[in-house]
Amino acid sequence: MRDGRPLTAQRIIEAAVEVADEGGFAAISRRNVGKQLGVEAMSLYHHIANKDALLDALVDWVFSRIELPTAADSWQAGMRRRAGSARRVLVDHPWALTLIDSRSNPGPALLRHHDAVVGCLRGGGFPIALAAQAFSAIDAYVYGFALTERNLPFDPSTTTDAVDFAVEVAPLLGSYPHLAELVQHLTGSGEYSFSRQFEDGLEIILAELERRLG
Repeated sequence: MRDGRPLTAQRIIEAAVEVADEGGFAAISRRNVGKQLGVEAMSLYHHIANKDALLDALVDWVFSRIELPTAADSWQAGMRRRAGSARRVLVDHPWALTLIDSRSNPGPALLRHHDAVVGCLRGGGFPIALAAQAFSAIDAYVYGFALTERNLPFDPSTTTDAVDFAVEVAPLLGSYPHLAELVQHLTGSGEYSFSRQFEDGLEIILAELERRLG
């Protein structure tokens, strides 16, 4: 039901986020967004021209939620800040992983984000070629970790779920000794949480970048 507030592009984008959060990327449509707002789908055309424009706006919305490096950050601190924030946004809005690198019409928040990341690296002494490699490697790690975190068959943030899952699959691992050893190593203490591994993995990448920069 429409709440009486005037329809704006920002309200349409926020409604589209709600639709995507509830139903995933496939649920994003003018009809579903209009229903979320309590208006006819045709009403959206007065504010956002078409579905492509809506998807472009959603990408920019995602990037506007990611915390950027600050002028006071070292390059390592800036990369930690941005990577941690990006991971949280992508886990909270898993549809974004399908969308963020698929659009050909970047908006101001995306451009500001990319410029800030490259600027932080360049300010830390990175040659432009190494800055490009660093940006790519960190993003591949962040996106991959967030995708795995969302799709695991147990709650990745808790220890008990991971341990319970390990117990459940243990009978299947008898013929796979290396995998059994890994599972025992990770969960044997009863304290394993997949989500807590993010910072350690990021530090490995940053340490290698530091070595190459040196």
